[in-house]
Amino acid sequence: MVIDGRPAQLRPEPRPPSGLPPHDVGAEEAVVAALLLDEDAYARVLPIVRPDDFYREQNAWAYDACITLGDRSESITIQTVAHELERAGRLDAAGGEPFLVELAGKYFTAMGVEAHARIVARDSLYRKLISAAQQIAQLAYAGGPDVQRVLSGAEGLLLGIRTAEAAGDFKRLRDLLDEFLEHPAEDEDGELSVAVRSGFMDLDALLGGFKRGDLIILAARTGVGKTSLMLNFARNGGVGQHGSVALFSLEMSGEQLAMRLLAAEADVEMARLRLGRHNEQEEHRVMHAHGVLSGANVFIDDSAVLTVPEIRAKCRRLQAEHGLDLIIVDYLQLLHGAGRADTRTNEISQISRALKELARELNVPVIAAAQLSRAVETRQPHIPMLSDLRESGSIEQDADIVMFIYREDVYMKPEEWQAQHPDEPGNAHPSGLAQIIVAKHRNGPTGTITVRFRDRTASFQDLLLRSEPGFEPGYDDGWN
Repeated sequence: MVIDGRPAQLRPEPRPPSGLPPHDVGAEEAVVAALLLDEDAYARVLPIVRPDDFYREQNAWAYDACITLGDRSESITIQTVAHELERAGRLDAAGGEPFLVELAGKYFTAMGVEAHARIVARDSLYRKLISAAQQIAQLAYAGGPDVQRVLSGAEGLLLGIRTAEAAGDFKRLRDLLDEFLEHPAEDEDGELSVAVRSGFMDLDALLGGFKRGDLIILAARTGVGKTSLMLNFARNGGVGQHGSVALFSLEMSGEQLAMRLLAAEADVEMARLRLGRHNEQEEHRVMHAHGVLSGANVFIDDSAVLTVPEIRAKCRRLQAEHGLDLIIVDYLQLLHGAGRADTRTNEISQISRALKELARELNVPVIAAAQLSRAVETRQPHIPMLSDLRESGSIEQDADIVMFIYREDVYMKPEEWQAQHPDEPGNAHPSGLAQIIVAKHRNGPTGTITVRFRDRTASFQDLLLRSEPGFEPGYDDGWN
């Protein structure tokens, strides 16, 4: 079509408003029916859709009942869902048990449940945008002299939607590295049978590796190196042992973690790597490190908001598709509880217990970082102890292993150290040294090992670089 000698821009006709916000009752019913028909549907839909995403109230109630049962690891059937609805006082309002029977009979298969769940989530997002747009319009109509307040309010409404919807999913380390270097790489699979080595010889000799079914807590104050040490564990499990590692990072993005891993593997300072100022020799090391890391089955989920049931669902799917040998969570206090808790301490207790149950259920070691309270800062020396676990609750009780990181050079400058140790030579300051303190070991000995911390690459290394002797996964130094 030509108008005034110019080609007209063809646009799709807008859908006439129906008077109702976007929704798809059929997709909602298909999701609930899938949960009633297939036990695997729970793990597939939980990361995608939430109860408040449903438009029809009865469907939301039924879905909420299904998720509640799944969180308790109970079977999801017509009878159990009806019982859960009855407990909540919603069964009659939902249409009784015949409502559930009708759904299961109407949609006799769970095929396509993820696509249906995405439709429900998408329509929910559109409804939230419509609501936000209406609130923004009200702000604009109210106006006032402070235009920045109105803009901030509008931005806050949209940001709230984006944050809530940015749950995300796994990003494979290879894909993150390819985005950074724009260089494709091959991948390879592998799995471990008994234990996952930490990558530090003395720590492995003490612990016998991270055993399947164990919950390991790694705690330290901010800035001491929790994330760096967790990345060491992830790298060794995925690269050194060809295992499959799930890394949940609630504080740092996947891109930042990928760069840290690349800098440590290539032994190139992170600032130089980030700015592209590495020399030709370093470029060769970077490309080699990229190839090594790209072959690792390390999967990173950098969702900013997570609950343990969501972690469980994602890990179940990963285990079915790629196998699973190690779960890492950074960090515990950033997780949200799945239920109600009267205090934050009780909520953390629920989370730590759920992580232990996750380790046993999936039969993999779960390593969770944890923050220490400020109490460690107020005493001399600043060596952490179990009572320093922040909002500890049952963390110490649930954990099979509790480890602390202590770096004396963080708290004491060389001149201060020399003043307190006048008889020691000036070069004896513990610069770049870190202690990993095993304060609790349910099935073995406790102790302290010393490793080296390289600040330029934010990574830990064995104090003495030497070839590994024959380490037997499952070796426990005679402890049972």
